Amino acid sequence: MKRAGLLLFAVAAPVATAAVYLVSGGSSDDSGDGAHKKPATGRPYDDGKSATEKKADDELIADLPPGLAAPAKKDLAQKLVASAENSTLNWRGQYGYIEDIDDGHGYTAGIIGFCTGTHDLLTLVERYTKDHPGNGLARYLPALRKVDGSDSHQGLDPGFTKAWRAEAGEPAFRKAQDEARDRGYFEPAVRLAKLDGLGTLGQFIYYDAMVLHGPGTGPAGFYGLREAAMKEADTPAQGGKEKAYLDIFLDVRKKAMSKEKAHRDTTRIDTAQRQFLYDGNMSLKTPLTWKVYGETFKVP
Repeated sequence: MKRAGLLLFAVAAPVATAAVYLVSGGSSDDSGDGAHKKPATGRPYDDGKSATEKKADDELIADLPPGLAAPAKKDLAQKLVASAENSTLNWRGQYGYIEDIDDGHGYTAGIIGFCTGTHDLLTLVERYTKDHPGNGLARYLPALRKVDGSDSHQGLDPGFTKAWRAEAGEPAFRKAQDEARDRGYFEPAVRLAKLDGLGTLGQFIYYDAMVLHGPGTGPAGFYGLREAAMKEADTPAQGGKEKAYLDIFLDVRKKAMSKEKAHRDTTRIDTAQRQFLYDGNMSLKTPLTWKVYGETFKVP
């Protein structure tokens, strides 16, 4: 999953179990509180949907604006996340990042905080090795499989961190990290936000939640948090008001974060996402100024 970088130290997001991935979809609407057609199903993810339902969802989003999926907005999303995770806007400088931050998930690494203990790092290296046999991380696959689900370094020390940093210099490995981020986090979050009738800001709020909480169906995972929010407010696709729904969703996130020592500083919500929401910036128009952990960030 992903680390939560503070100004003075970094800590990791909780493990989210039962990850469910979606297929990337079209685009979104930036109309603020504007109503949308109701999606074919109210399920929180594609698991169990029929081919007919998935087709209906695809048709629903096909004619909408790109929203967060537009290249410039996607880059902005990465900067916003990096400001909260690593106290920087230079998200491309994080491919070679790796350390154990003592959160119980082993090593945390790369642009989305893939962890040796939460399966996503293992999946990344397996896919990368399939396409690029003999890479510098391939020899660690047996050890990665053994430590998956734990905080152990057995079989990884002392060379794995050096190998990761070295491999991050390879364009193919950076591309593999991008693809893993998109497949597991960005695309499912943006797709579901579109089906919920959310504009660009709402899509980002979903994406940031997916990164921090993980794509899990339990109460601490992204899908569980969404379900909790939907018990208190209707999504725009259900006829609710977008600002009201997102306000509730952020409340649910804050409550979940307050239960984790690593996430009790909720400025990524309070002085960033909530600020954008209350300012009515539903399309994340730039220039943009926000604060995280007291530090000010600006995008022209």
